[in-house]
Amino acid sequence: MVTGKGDISGWLVRPAGRHLWAALVLLLGALTAHTVRVTSDGGMDNAIVVDAARTWLAGGSPYDDPHFLYLPSAVLAAAPQALLPRSVLDVLVPVAVTTALALGWACALRLHRVPLHSRLAALGLLGLAAGFAPFGQLVRLGNWTATAALALPLCLLLASRGRWVAAGAVVGAAVALKPLLAPMVLLFLFARRWRALAVLLLVPSAASVAAGLLLPDPTGFFTRTLPFLLHGDDAFLRLYEASPAAVLPRLGVPGAVAGALALLAAAVGVGCAYRRWCGPGPVPLRLAETSAGLMLSAFLVSRPSYNHYLLVVLPLLLAGLPYAGAVARRPWFWLALVPQLPGVTWPWLEPGRRRAFRDAFTLCVLAVTVGRHCVRGTGEADGPREASVERRTALGSA
Repeated sequence: MVTGKGDISGWLVRPAGRHLWAALVLLLGALTAHTVRVTSDGGMDNAIVVDAARTWLAGGSPYDDPHFLYLPSAVLAAAPQALLPRSVLDVLVPVAVTTALALGWACALRLHRVPLHSRLAALGLLGLAAGFAPFGQLVRLGNWTATAALALPLCLLLASRGRWVAAGAVVGAAVALKPLLAPMVLLFLFARRWRALAVLLLVPSAASVAAGLLLPDPTGFFTRTLPFLLHGDDAFLRLYEASPAAVLPRLGVPGAVAGALALLAAAVGVGCAYRRWCGPGPVPLRLAETSAGLMLSAFLVSRPSYNHYLLVVLPLLLAGLPYAGAVARRPWFWLALVPQLPGVTWPWLEPGRRRAFRDAFTLCVLAVTVGRHCVRGTGEADGPREASVERRTALGSA
């Protein structure tokens, strides 16, 4: 993990001081408390799912709301929230989202064998919460993307330890709640883990079929939600989408051309991810960077595609910083994140509905950086350094 006397890796894996942990607790506490004060039903996005569950409990179809974009299994998962008082949800959901993001970061650290008491553990989460605007936005929205932000690093942690079936079950459960991690099917195909792949597909399928039988409109997801997505959702949601397929038409590019370009970019990204999977380097880096490549490729073409989706992949890449060959050591990785600094006013992009242009820049630059790294930069983590990685990490956790 350390390549020389002046390398920062050794400093990062040493134990963090109490002042760093105090600052982290204070920041997360302030963010959560502020969200409790200014939101209702746990946030706007969580309220959509809870309202769908309330509609179902009242005898209606949750798919009457076109903005409910989840599988039927999510309705049953949200039903307990629908039975709770709103005042309880206002506190419970922001705490749960913040906790899920923190646990996802912890799993990403353990995937890369970084000690949980290290400076990187404290500084990384502090940087995400204070320096990456989508972190706070996700907490305030209460979006169920937080489940994917926890499930993906947990899945990869299990896979790195040879527990692929359990990893498939984790991804399957996350897809049942929100289909965001569906592209991870390709990782299991790359790895030829057929039993784990079967589990991944079976869990959300069985959960959705069972839940659908309890709904008045069992096929609503296919007859109403999918057409809504395939036609580019609606004018309101389109203003906040970061996918090139949504942003380019706002710049005058024909929709068909924009969709074809996005699809081509996604296909190239999948090819780069496969190249990374077959390439050299430590297993944790291969798992993290292959998965990041797959997810970023999906975000390029999926509708919708929002900036907080990046919290699914960013912790995985950031936690690999101690490795000499990690993508987080490339300058364009950090330049891609500059538009997401909170509190910065960007000329001509001040209105909130123009934020998608900044988000698209971050998504595209990050996808290109990861893709290029997957193809050209994998050799840096190969060879005898892998043994050094494990040895130095063990020293850091001692």
